[in-house]
Amino acid sequence: MILLWLLMVTVAGALVAWALDRWSGRASRWAALVALLVDAVLLAIAWAQPPRTGPLMSPGTWLHELNYPWIGPFGVSFHLGVDGLSLLLLALTVFLGIVAVSASWTEIQDRVGAFHLSLLLTLAGIIGVFTALDLFLFYFFWELMLIPMYFLIAIWGHENRADAAIKFFLFTQAGSLPMFVAIVVLFVIHGRATGIYSFDYQQLLGAAVPGSISFWLMLGFFGAFAVKLPVVGVHTWLPDAHTEAPTGGSVILAGLLLKTGAYGFLRFALPLFPADSEEIAPVAMVLGTAGILYGALLAFAQQDAKRLVAYTSVSHLGFVLLGIYAGTPLALQGAIVILLAHGLSTGGLFVVVGALQERFHSRRLDELGGLWAATPRLGGVALFLALASLGLPGLANFVGEFLVLMGTFAVSPTLAAISALGFLLSSVYSLWLMYRVFQGPECHLRVAPDLGLREMVVFGFIIAGIVWLGVYPQPVLDAARPQVESLLTPTTGPASMTGR
Repeated sequence: MILLWLLMVTVAGALVAWALDRWSGRASRWAALVALLVDAVLLAIAWAQPPRTGPLMSPGTWLHELNYPWIGPFGVSFHLGVDGLSLLLLALTVFLGIVAVSASWTEIQDRVGAFHLSLLLTLAGIIGVFTALDLFLFYFFWELMLIPMYFLIAIWGHENRADAAIKFFLFTQAGSLPMFVAIVVLFVIHGRATGIYSFDYQQLLGAAVPGSISFWLMLGFFGAFAVKLPVVGVHTWLPDAHTEAPTGGSVILAGLLLKTGAYGFLRFALPLFPADSEEIAPVAMVLGTAGILYGALLAFAQQDAKRLVAYTSVSHLGFVLLGIYAGTPLALQGAIVILLAHGLSTGGLFVVVGALQERFHSRRLDELGGLWAATPRLGGVALFLALASLGLPGLANFVGEFLVLMGTFAVSPTLAAISALGFLLSSVYSLWLMYRVFQGPECHLRVAPDLGLREMVVFGFIIAGIVWLGVYPQPVLDAARPQVESLLTPTTGPASMTGR
């Protein structure tokens, strides 16, 4: 029931926040924040409760599970479940949801209730994606999170918000439709072979699909997750969406929506199609390496600070794709660590850029400069997050990217060596951002206040998370281990990938 409560509290908080805006925008903000704090308590309870007995996924178990019939004649059930990987991403979801609400506290002054309605419904969709164990239900939540995010960009975004919102929706929708076709075909093939027509994840794991059809079904899933990650080549929606979205929307986009693509690879694409995933792995690894270099180079070329941070996501998540399809234990664990580290560091950088936009009404590097003296606290936070982004040892990003490179080296030393250039390039764009904004020639923009108590508290938690994950990542590795082991087990994952 705790998973159902997690969804219900988030949706209820969205509706209450929307309703309270009739009387007070401040009350609407507090309603959204309180709902997410309740979610945090529920997640803490979920972590503390002992695992369920009875393995559902060898060698791991679902720690919590809820399964009710939904559309019986079509084999659809309201089936939710979480393991360590899901709980890690749910914790990131709730935390960044709180960050997004806090970052929007003074930025959003128009239709405050509708903004928080859209924000929390997006989070509800993301929670559903991370917990759904019925493929029809998964697709329902996958589509659900797109609609309120579209409105976040289109209504509360910046100058070119309409074009960015349409581009975001078209790309993600174009990627999702082939996956829906693949889900339905998988459902039919499994039903005809076994007489059991079901969308249940556990049932479909062992589906016997003819080889030629199986590869095309895998591509349907791969395409949807590649667009959302995003993989270089289908990433062009991301810089525009990030640039035009409000600060809270950018935090959710970078920190969470992109993670649903990586989660899809780990939870669905690889376990459902192990042999086909092995076949496409060399191509995916090359795309991941290309994304690392391409994103870093394009980041350095930007004059808009928000667009610069957006391209860093393409680079960092290239490491995730590389690690997932390298298929070794170290690479898979590194990819999962990067998901959390990127959410914290890049989410924090978007809040920094949002603070600059709110104070100085500009994000352009050629219009900012010399701000350290005027805003030393903001400069100090930005410096820490930039160091985290460039992979400074002792911070979270370094742990994940180092594990990915070590794991990839066992499969392809060449790609590992080329990908290691990402460390060098990330140092260039991170320090370039710091120099142009906080050092360099002083800008002639109006004087603005430094970070306040609310903002420092939020940044304090982000920094604490980055340091903790960088210094002591073992709890995260332990939580993710069952899913990693399941991907390396012949019956549920691409076991042969470890031997490439």
